[in-house]
Amino acid sequence: MTVPAAPRVVVLTGGVGGSKFVVGVREAARRRWPDGEGGTRARITVIINTGDDLWLSGLRLQPDVDSMIYALAGVNDTGRGWGRAGESERVAAELGAWGTGWPWFTLGDLDLGAHIARTGWLRDGATVTEVVGRLAGRWPLGVRLLPMTDSEVDTHVTTEQGRMHFQEWWTRHRAALPAQGFDWPGIERSAPAPGVREALAEADVVLFAPSNPVVSLGPILTVPGIAEAVRASPAAVVGVSPLIAGAPVRGMADACLAAVGIPAAADAVGRHYGARTSGGLLDAWVIAEEDAALAAALEAEGLTAPVRPLWMRDRDTAATLAGAVLDLIALDPAVED
Repeated sequence: MTVPAAPRVVVLTGGVGGSKFVVGVREAARRRWPDGEGGTRARITVIINTGDDLWLSGLRLQPDVDSMIYALAGVNDTGRGWGRAGESERVAAELGAWGTGWPWFTLGDLDLGAHIARTGWLRDGATVTEVVGRLAGRWPLGVRLLPMTDSEVDTHVTTEQGRMHFQEWWTRHRAALPAQGFDWPGIERSAPAPGVREALAEADVVLFAPSNPVVSLGPILTVPGIAEAVRASPAAVVGVSPLIAGAPVRGMADACLAAVGIPAAADAVGRHYGARTSGGLLDAWVIAEEDAALAAALEAEGLTAPVRPLWMRDRDTAATLAGAVLDLIALDPAVED
């Protein structure tokens, strides 16, 4: 007896916008390839940026990992855009009274529970991949989560005021200090986390979420072997622009792009990734309706540039966007293994 095929979808992602998109991908897959139990037959693997990670007050924090887990579990604070819903901050206040931590980087009490569990597991010898699996296992997320690497490769920013952790530049200074560059110490010695290369090699479609191309997807693609695995994948590789009409949908991606000499424009980011036909990473680059005038030039350079509505205001609009992206690839829900 044959088993109905389930498309294998891989998403490279980071940041709040990335988590919204992955929630949309899961919802679109549930509607398109239902399993009869409220889930999906599609096999979704999410490769998450860990360049945002940091040590703070003796605890290991993974902001992008946690945002993804909370969003998929439906326990995220949608008002603030980060952390858990229903948070309290008694411990953060106590840390402040002791003069430790960063007063401008608040840790919620529920969030601290995850940080304490993570740190304990890491101290006991678990790998980052194992820890992410344990954290994700608390809720039925419907996707497989993989960190980009098991190595510590925290993002640092060089400014005129010196070099600092990305979180200080992003959260404390709100990216107002002009950045001169970004780096990930030790990333050249890192390797893709277990399962990352295999997921890319077996995928039916690889998606670049509408995440910051410099500090969310940039670290993932800088891990030795991941960009090469994307180029070699037999899957269609489709990216979604994080910019609409020259402005980031969320966050301060324009400040990051300026630091590496990329204009804050959808076509410029598409060219940054490049077409696989000319040694780049993408087969298609989905841009917003507001940027439709940019499509022709991208097409002329070998990068298919479909124009779609990109705003993700809620789960339904995120699912609509994800469905529109999946429509670009021939994934037949009726085929069999």
